[in-house]
This record gives sequence, structure tokens and C-alpha cells, in this order.
Amino acid sequence: MLRVYFTSEDLARVRVAPGPDHLWEISNSVQTLQRSDGARVFGEWRRWARPRLPDSSRLLAPLLPPYGNSPDFLTPSHGGGETLEAAVDTLVRTPRPRLHADLRRVAASRRLPGWTHALAGGDGDTLRQLGQALHTYHLEVLAPFWRRVRVHIDADRMLRMRSLLEGGTEGLLSGLGPQFRWRPPVLEVDYPVDHELRLDGRGIILQPSFFCWPTPITLADGGLPPVLVYPIEHAGDWTRPEAEGRPDDSALGALVGHTRAAVLEAVRTGSSTVELARLLGVTHPAISQHMKVLRAAGLVTTVRGHGRALHVATAEGQALLRSCERGGGA
Repeated sequence: MLRVYFTSEDLARVRVAPGPDHLWEISNSVQTLQRSDGARVFGEWRRWARPRLPDSSRLLAPLLPPYGNSPDFLTPSHGGGETLEAAVDTLVRTPRPRLHADLRRVAASRRLPGWTHALAGGDGDTLRQLGQALHTYHLEVLAPFWRRVRVHIDADRMLRMRSLLEGGTEGLLSGLGPQFRWRPPVLEVDYPVDHELRLDGRGIILQPSFFCWPTPITLADGGLPPVLVYPIEHAGDWTRPEAEGRPDDSALGALVGHTRAAVLEAVRTGSSTVELARLLGVTHPAISQHMKVLRAAGLVTTVRGHGRALHVATAEGQALLRSCERGGGA
């Protein structure tokens, strides 16, 4: 069990991350790839990814096992920016004391390969090799799905925004999923070990993660800036790589029409089927049919949580809306 202790100041400093974190997604996916559970969500992706793993991924698996501790420095909590390049640059500049402390903690519970001794000593060549391994892994295994990763996390952020609007910060915390229980002033989280995190006025970043499975994750060192990484819901059709999953011309051709344009505009910030039907004055089956076409065109995604479905415009849908606005119409 993980217990996160909040003060009133912390409740005012809860933030949801603005998008996917490259290094958390790499770390979580390396671990998930080595597991066998969660086959409904990740089984097809595992079968696709395993034959494509680059040789350099041998550096990642020992540091990111399917169960147990991982070094905190693999997911730096500041300075990473929004790009993979900036995040990896922050990682390869990790100070030697941090490298040594993290690897010593991990080595206390399992044997690490010999090359990690050089890593713990801050060896520049080893750090650069690790950074290149992260780049290559992302390019080969995650990049073909990255648009969908971002779409799903954008949709999850819409759900969190609704929880915040309807229930305040406490509604946000209690609505994160079945693994979470809000017992003021403590957030209890299903976790593989007993761990306490005292925020002490620092607040916390809630980081939605596509590949986090099956329980939330936090950093081992409670002195680092607090972050809580949690699993999100997945649409069932995400597992085709991007090159195979692009919308076809027939789907885009079927999109034309004022009603669908109005539906797309209405889901810019997320809407349920019931809300769309009420807003546009059409039946629920009609909304469902429009959503089917919009999803096929890659302009909308649908996420489910707390017993309701929320339709959200994807980045492509948002771009089409902006283009229509500049052009003076839909």
C-alpha cells in the first residue's frame, strides 16, 4: 500500500501533467513488455514489439524489470521539457551521487550486471550508451504508437478536468481509479510494497501513463519532487502501428456535413453521448453513428471511466477545427 499524506497547502498544489512523459512511457513499457498479464490491453502490442526490440534494449531490461525497484534517475522529475531529446539530456547529466545512490538501492534487492558499476560511477561513455538505447527503443517500439499515446492521455486529462470541476481537488483524487482511495488527508493507493510519501507542502504532479500497468508508480526517494504515475483506460483499437492505422480516404470523405462538424466542435473539450444528443437535438443512435465515422477518420477518440463514455477531439480533430475557423467555416 502507498500512502500519500496531504496538507491543505498540498491540495492547492495538485497538478495533472500536460501530456505523456517520454521517459516514464519508456520505463513503463519496458516493464510491461516483460510481463504476461494485461493481455487484453497489451497482448497484441507485445507480439508486435518483441521481434523488433533493438539490441541496445539489453541495457534497459536489467534496470527496468517487470517487478521490483527501478532507479529514479531513469525518470528525471525536472528539466526534461516536452521532447525526448531534452529528457535524455537531463538523464545523461545525472550527478554521480544520484546514480550511485539509486543503483545501490536497486542492487540491495537483486543482482545487477557488471556494466552498471561504471554507470554508478558516472562513466560518461556508459551514460551516453544508455541515452542512445533510450532513443533507439523509443524510435523502434513506441514512436509508431506515439500519436495514440498522446490522444489517450489528452482524453484522460479531460476526464480529470471534469472530476476537478465537479468535485474539486478531492474529487480529482478520489476519481483517479479503483486503485485509489481518498481518506482525508491521505490518498491510499494499491502498491506492491508499503511506502509512505509525505508531501509537506510541495504538492504533487499526477502523471497519466499509457503503458503504466497494473498499479500506479511513484519515485522511491521521497525527497525528490513528488509525482504519482497512474494507468489510463485504453480504446480497443490502439494496437495497430501508425503506418497501418491511418484513416483512409473513404472515412474522410464520409465526414462532410454540418452535423458532424457540429459534433466535432462539441467534443473539442470532451462530451458524452447524452450531452451531445441534448446539445444538438438528435437521437443517441445518430450521435453514435457520427462518432463511428469521426473515429474512423482519426478525428475523435472515446475513453471510458466511472461508468460513462467521453468523446474527445484528437490532435487531428483540433487541427481541422482550427483550419475551419481560419477558413471561415466548416
